[in-house]
Amino acid sequence: MLAPPSTEESVSQRRPIRGRLRPCQKEGDHREGEGDKESKEERTQDAPEEAVRKRVRANTPSPHRGNTPQASPPRFVSVEELMETAKGVTNMALAHEIMVNHAFQVKPAELPEGSLERRVKEIVHKAFWDCLEAQLKEDPPTYGHSIKLLAEIKETLLSFLLPGHGRLRSRIEEVLDLPLIQQQAENGALDISQLSQFIVGMMGSLCAPCRDDDINKLKEITDVVPLLKAIFSVLDLMKVDMANFALTSIRPHLMQQSAEYERSKFQDFLEKHPNALDYTEKWLEDTVRCLREAGADGSCAASDPPSLLPVNVHNHAYLRLLRWDHASDPFPETVLMDQVRFQEMQQEVEQLVLLSSLLLIIYTTTGEAISGLPGLMETLKNTVSVMLADMHTPSFSAQEALATLGEKLCVELSQCLSQHGYSPFSADRKSALKGQISAIVQPDNTIRKLMESRVQNYLLASLESSQHKTPPPLPGGLAPVSRELKELAVRFSRLINFNKLVFSPFYQKILHNILTPVESPGTET
Repeated sequence: MLAPPSTEESVSQRRPIRGRLRPCQKEGDHREGEGDKESKEERTQDAPEEAVRKRVRANTPSPHRGNTPQASPPRFVSVEELMETAKGVTNMALAHEIMVNHAFQVKPAELPEGSLERRVKEIVHKAFWDCLEAQLKEDPPTYGHSIKLLAEIKETLLSFLLPGHGRLRSRIEEVLDLPLIQQQAENGALDISQLSQFIVGMMGSLCAPCRDDDINKLKEITDVVPLLKAIFSVLDLMKVDMANFALTSIRPHLMQQSAEYERSKFQDFLEKHPNALDYTEKWLEDTVRCLREAGADGSCAASDPPSLLPVNVHNHAYLRLLRWDHASDPFPETVLMDQVRFQEMQQEVEQLVLLSSLLLIIYTTTGEAISGLPGLMETLKNTVSVMLADMHTPSFSAQEALATLGEKLCVELSQCLSQHGYSPFSADRKSALKGQISAIVQPDNTIRKLMESRVQNYLLASLESSQHKTPPPLPGGLAPVSRELKELAVRFSRLINFNKLVFSPFYQKILHNILTPVESPGTET
């Protein structure tokens, strides 16, 4: 055992969603080149919205991928081919996550408390540091382990530097000159404490500002072994900072390369599995059929020629993913890596529809008396949002929650009206408000269907206007949820645009086959 096992790090996954690590630049902070090297050593870990994702996974059965129609006879593949395919899909998923999840960042892995892995790690680390301490207490001291630690620290410090940091590189090479340190150890002239202080000072000049407190704590440690142990812990954190800074710096330049990489990997997968686009084809075919049926009913202009252009069909197909039955319908293969994201957005849409519907009912029922009262809308919005926060959990009862909400809103509105000199709620108005609130749970509720249509139309308009960078006008009745709706539209459009960038060649071929009429043998051209 020559060096302490390095702390594992992992790569965080997903969503929201929200802070991104941007270390301010000190001397040596620009370390993009080394970020790629370190980020390859990381494993995935949950992002801030993982709690929502766990709830989605817990409530949604896995999509059925069986009973795939066989377009060609199955062929046997070797274990090596399967492993290579799995590796390619894993790499594709990681590259995709980096691009679409702007909250993606590297984080240190935390082994579960009381787990066997954690216990083994603690025992091994303790054994190593006890051995190092015993060597340094010998007379004369033995520096074999210490020199190997210094060599590892030197390599880590040098990895933080860019080619332009010549002065820092020369200084590290001069002070941590391993042959010279070996000679000093052999002659009893090695001062580990002095070298440790130099290392701490160099770490202070290379670290991100968020590590300043950690560096100051290192300066307070006087014993050599605890200091070296703490140095390794902080160096592990600095590696994480470097990887995150590199990801943030290079992400704007990776869009096209990542799209080409994903497309290439998917093409390789498609060549090994010819039926890998069956559900995507069905998804687009169903969308065309729905648009034609809606046009025939006169409910939309889908019968007009422009409405069945490939781009319009495709945008409507993406919008259908926000109304998907994940429990029974297989998800299209080309958006499968983002299924959890679409489920989360679907739940957000449902919550915004219900929230806006309830607020519209409140203001319609109560009348002009409360329309101009400052702060009331935000108060009512918070009250409704709290009551609907768990609407997608298995234990949520919509009827009970809406009944409780009706009682609470009647009390708050009565108090508000009394405070501003208006006549309090009458029993009839309270009963009418409670009845309308309870009725909102019905699928055919007029107000709910109206607000759902407006939200869907806004998201569709955002998708159509995303290329022009001009947000569409907000439909009536959605002003109370405008901030949340606009944020959702931005995330939805960004995800869709990247998916189009990756899979557009596959979509073009499929849509051409669907939308091009097949002529009978006797038809004149």
